[in-house]
Formats: sequence, structure tokens, C-alpha cells
Amino acid sequence: MNIIQKIFTNSRSPEDGIFFDSIQKILGFKPININFYRKAFTHRSTSKLDAKGNPVNYERLEFLGDSMLSSVIAAYLYKEAPLGDEGYLTKMRSKIVSREHLNELGRDLNLIDFVESKVPFSHFGENIHGNVFEALIGAIYLDLDYAYCEKFIQKRVVIPYVDIA
Repeated sequence: MNIIQKIFTNSRSPEDGIFFDSIQKILGFKPININFYRKAFTHRSTSKLDAKGNPVNYERLEFLGDSMLSSVIAAYLYKEAPLGDEGYLTKMRSKIVSREHLNELGRDLNLIDFVESKVPFSHFGENIHGNVFEALIGAIYLDLDYAYCEKFIQKRVVIPYVDIA
């Protein structure tokens, strides 16, 4: 570990340390910029703004994560189903990235436990689980890059849930 990493590792608050450890367990690798992940779990009801006055919540990360997830799944299906035509590949991708399936993935990882909100969780609909899952993928992409997104999606989506046959 280099000196810069040691400084940042040792400068975390106890709360950041617990969050960092929890995120690391979910990801299976160490995040670099924990702020991306904090944002991925911040609901708009907090009304947080950054220094430039921009909203700090998971919605933009959700958009990015949705695109990353679709891209990784499309590439996987293209490679693993060489006989599948465009219609088949589209249908398979739609099943894998369906709202119902994403909600299940978010629930399985207990992602709602990390959500910061001013709204009681009982007021959230089921889609919060999938929304936060997508935001997490967006955070991974911004923090670490496409390869780590792919690694996470392989581990958490493809291996446990996708059966081409």
C-alpha cells in the first residue's frame, strides 16, 4: 500500500469505515472514492446539494448504471449466444435487466439498508431496490471503470442468475 492510500485509509471516520467495509463486501473489491457510493445511496428526499448547487442523489447514477448494465449484458449475450439473432438477444437482455429482476437483485444485497433518506422506507415502492442497484453500478463505473463494472455484473448478475440454455 502506498503512502497516499495509507493516509486516506487512516483518515476515514468510524462511520465511513463501516460503510467502506460494507461496500467492499458487496463489491468484492476495494472502492477508491467512497463519495460515489455515498451518492449512490442518497435519496433525493435529503435535498442535498454539492458545492456547485447540483443535487446529490442517486438518480443520475441510476441512469448511468442502467446503461452500463445493459452494455455488459449485451456484450455477454453476444459472445455466449452466437446463434442468437437480434430478436433473441434483445429478449434475453430485457429479461435479465427487467425492473422485477433488478428489484430482486437489490433486495438480495440488502441495498436499502444503506439508503439515506428523509422518507420512511415504508413509503418507498419496490423499485427502490432496483434503482439503488443501478446507481451502485454507476458508482462502480465512475470510481473504477468499465472492467470493474463488468466484474461486478458477472459476479452478482450473470453467474447466479443467467442461464443461456
